[in-house]
Amino acid sequence: MYRVVIIDDEPIIVEGLSRSIKWDKYNCEIVGSAYNGLEGLELVEEKKPDIVFSDIRMPNMDGLSMIASIKSAHPNTEVTILTGFQDFEYARSAIKLGVTRFLVKPSKMDELNEAVESMVKNLDEIYKDGKKSVDEIPEGEDDDKAVDNEASSFLVNNALKYMEEHYTEKLKLQDVAEHVYVSQWHLSKLLNRYKEQSFSDILNNIRIEKAKELLKDPALRIGDVAEMVGFLDMAHFSRVFKRQTGQSANEYRNTIK
Repeated sequence: MYRVVIIDDEPIIVEGLSRSIKWDKYNCEIVGSAYNGLEGLELVEEKKPDIVFSDIRMPNMDGLSMIASIKSAHPNTEVTILTGFQDFEYARSAIKLGVTRFLVKPSKMDELNEAVESMVKNLDEIYKDGKKSVDEIPEGEDDDKAVDNEASSFLVNNALKYMEEHYTEKLKLQDVAEHVYVSQWHLSKLLNRYKEQSFSDILNNIRIEKAKELLKDPALRIGDVAEMVGFLDMAHFSRVFKRQTGQSANEYRNTIK
């Protein structure tokens, strides 16, 4: 049977979806529910559902990032969004990320049933060789697909934006991965696929580009510049700067006078 997870911060919605839809009619079963986005993502990772019904306006969670996280790591998972907000641009973005249906609360039963039918039909096409769930697919079969879709691109762009905004801090891969709601392993894989660089190389590139701008100010010492762009070790900054530019920071400063 296809496994279903429901994510919504309104218990009445979770209860209503669980009871009102005749899941067994569609060869489906509810395997879990969550009441906020973070718990929902943890549940998705634990249960690896075939179908997710979820709100996208929940506390402490960017809905589009949640969708992107699910669809990037589990591209075959069918997602239907339920929301109390009728926002065309938001709906268009969600559908672009791979959402099957975008329904506005309160949804009619025929809309809910049509969404389930559509998702099950898509899953039947994916598993028409007889497999009944994602777990029955050998690990690694979907690796290329998982890192080559709109959701993955969305996550990478969000990660890069976060790095641009926080490069002065003691930034770690884990920090950025938590911000975009994916595992460190998955984010590292995405960065290597889309940028052809590791996390540390991308971060160093950002920092060195910022350092080159700051070096135009003769009032700033090189040590000050290194610290301002997030390097705690002057020797490390010097090595990275030379490797990135082919010059020492002092040599670079002399060429722009």
